[in-house]
Order: sequence, then structure tokens, then C-alpha cells
Amino acid sequence: MAKVVGIGGVFLKARDPKALLRWYAENLGIPVSEYGYSSFEGPEAAGTTAFTFFPEAKSDGGEQAVVNFRVDSLAGVMDRLEAAGARLDPKRDEYDFGRFGWFWDPEGNRVELWEPVAE
Repeated sequence: MAKVVGIGGVFLKARDPKALLRWYAENLGIPVSEYGYSSFEGPEAAGTTAFTFFPEAKSDGGEQAVVNFRVDSLAGVMDRLEAAGARLDPKRDEYDFGRFGWFWDPEGNRVELWEPVAE
């Protein structure tokens, strides 16, 4: 049976797409391809990618969509974002499958970070 085999991309509207992409590259280490977009390939991109829906009432920031990035160190990435002047959500969640934190990018998008439990 033909089926979906993964997430092909996440696309968000931005007032200044090039500047926002540059901010993500500088502050989260997201690679930018020669074509001017971000992509994750190879062994560093290995891991779980979730696709699901959440109730409107569960959205702490009122957002319609959530981008969730897997990170290798939640504390390290949050420290890096704080040093760059990003607005951080003080809330942190921890579950048996990992730790979560949130921040807002320069255009006001609330973004989730997930540090999976080491296997």
C-alpha cells in the first residue's frame, strides 16, 4: 500500500524569511542548504518524528501549529537562546520519553524543543 514515510518539511509564514532562517541557523545550529532552506540529512537526523493533533485548549501559546525540534541538550540550547536574547517560556516538562522547553523566535512563533531520553 502506498503510504507516507515521514515528514517532508515544516513551513511557516514569516515577514522576513531570509532573516528568520539566518536567526535559526545562528541560534539553533540548523543547517542551511545551498538552495537557501534548512534540511536535516544523515545520521544526525535519525530519531523519532511525531505527527499528531492536540486539543485547542492544550495550546499554552494559542498557536495553531507547533514546530518541535529534537535537541541533544535542552539546557544547552535554552542557554544559547537566552544569551541571544530570545524570549524563553519558563515552563519545562519532563516525561519518561524526554524533556521539553519552549521559546519564541524573533517573529513571535512559539517553538518547542525536545531532548529525548538517551537509549
